[in-house]
Amino acid sequence: MQQKIINTRDLAFQLYELHDVEQVLRFERYSEHNRETLQAALDLALKVAAEEFAPHARLVDEEEPTFENGRVEMRPEVRKALDVLKGTGLMAASQNYKRGGMQLPAAVAQMCVGLLKGANVGTQGYAGLTIAAANLILAHGSEEQKTRYADHMLAGRFFGTMCLTEPHAGSSLGDLRTRAEPQPDGSYRLFGNKIYISGGDHELSENIIHMVLARLPDAPPGVKGISLFLVPKILVNEDGSLGERNDVALAGLIHKMGYRGTTSTMLNFGEQQGAVGYLVGKPHQGLAAMFHMMNEARIGVGLGSVMLGYTGYLHALEYARERRQGRPIGEKDPSSPQVPLIRHADIRRMLLAQKAYVEGGLALCLQGAMLVDEKKFAETGEKRELAAGLLDLLTPVIKSWPSRYCLEANSLAIQVHGGYGYTREYPVEQFYRDNRLNPIHEGTHGIQGLDLLGRKVSMADGRFYRELMHRIEATIGEARAHSRLAASAERLEQAARAMAGATEAINAVKASGDKEKALANATLYLDAFGQVVVGWLWLRQGLKAVAGLGSSDSQDNAFYEGKLRACEYFARYELPGVVSAAELLNAVDETALSMADEAF
Repeated sequence: MQQKIINTRDLAFQLYELHDVEQVLRFERYSEHNRETLQAALDLALKVAAEEFAPHARLVDEEEPTFENGRVEMRPEVRKALDVLKGTGLMAASQNYKRGGMQLPAAVAQMCVGLLKGANVGTQGYAGLTIAAANLILAHGSEEQKTRYADHMLAGRFFGTMCLTEPHAGSSLGDLRTRAEPQPDGSYRLFGNKIYISGGDHELSENIIHMVLARLPDAPPGVKGISLFLVPKILVNEDGSLGERNDVALAGLIHKMGYRGTTSTMLNFGEQQGAVGYLVGKPHQGLAAMFHMMNEARIGVGLGSVMLGYTGYLHALEYARERRQGRPIGEKDPSSPQVPLIRHADIRRMLLAQKAYVEGGLALCLQGAMLVDEKKFAETGEKRELAAGLLDLLTPVIKSWPSRYCLEANSLAIQVHGGYGYTREYPVEQFYRDNRLNPIHEGTHGIQGLDLLGRKVSMADGRFYRELMHRIEATIGEARAHSRLAASAERLEQAARAMAGATEAINAVKASGDKEKALANATLYLDAFGQVVVGWLWLRQGLKAVAGLGSSDSQDNAFYEGKLRACEYFARYELPGVVSAAELLNAVDETALSMADEAF
């Protein structure tokens, strides 16, 4: 069966033409790689995704994990697929050779994970959380913690989780109550309850390593009093062998709208003597350390959103080409043959919107991945600092824009299928349900908007915001020289100018001290800001497409023409909305803020 996870031609375009991923091979870390080795890793990931992950995606949705006799039961295909993944070495795709990794550039490593997400996000969740938790230990843990835990996680022997949320606190992490009591041997005993812990319990690995936020007895209140602890489900001896069961209990499973293949758990720490845990990093600096994992997870959420939208688009495209229904508007003869759905203008509009969203979202996520490597390995400190600042600025956009617009792509995929799309006989309804989680977890749109407008736009006195706007302006100037792109460039310039005015007006209100009013429409700002960024990336895709037209290969010409049409669509249909949103933002409107409770 032909895979409908990604258009491999588009993936090659995005990696090698748009983002020129081969440029990072100049860094010593990647000196042993070439295009062939990068492509081999992607081909392997796609093979595993199509052959091991995709076939049971429907099964784990229909037969979600259950809680029986104190343990989790699930479809055996999940473990089989993850065992195959472990054997490929892809769990450690981005890690150093000395840790058994492939030392792949961030963009390629992210895509290897993304292909698995597009095939079966439920099964991939276990591996994705483990990789992120291992990276957190490698960044902030002791050498002993790296050897005793992280290395086994990257090998797939242990899996990992992230334990933040508590029943009474939700996203307000400053209100968490889980406590950690120091012990004479240097360990800690943890007591508390955590909810919505993805992958919190299962029988897929020998052990589960929980990264847990908790408070020390002398912790100051709020977020400045949070520490990070490593809490294994089963204690690990010095030689790596497993000891006794830790005091971590599965209290139950949470039943979700989608993403059903990944267990969502309620965990109790310390029902008896306390769960044994180990401090990671410094006391009271746990939230800063956890953000290492959370920010990585936020980019992963954005890419997951893209891939679910992408597979939905490809399923809708195939359906529209094969399903015959109706006749052209001018055809009056009822005995004439019906035409494929794709012949109808409204179907083309919906397909074009999906293409614009998912291919634009993919460009956005890969832009972030390219900045990851620039941040770590660029030749000068100034370049590394600039890349780090741009990545910080774009992270809330990378998380939230695909979570909104690639979810909309899934909605449009259902619409293309018509009534069939609303049934479980076709997979597009599952893609929508799976993707609906992404606007929520790892920080809602509201939280990301507050982060972007409240912190990121103004950090370093607005230096990184100005650098991004400068890059957008440079692309606009380059595009004006091409007749096919001049109108799109003009629309992007109008949108960017409108956002610049809104940003200035909001910053003035912030400076006056009325922060609540200034941030009241942060989510609207996030959305409009994201549209400008993706419009920029589409204009860059348009420039590459103009350069590629005229090839002797008719399929290449059709591909580049499709890119130009999608660029034009985004500029014509999406960017004008930024101008109208900017009017509200520029006025620093307080309609929602001033609405009284009793008036609802």
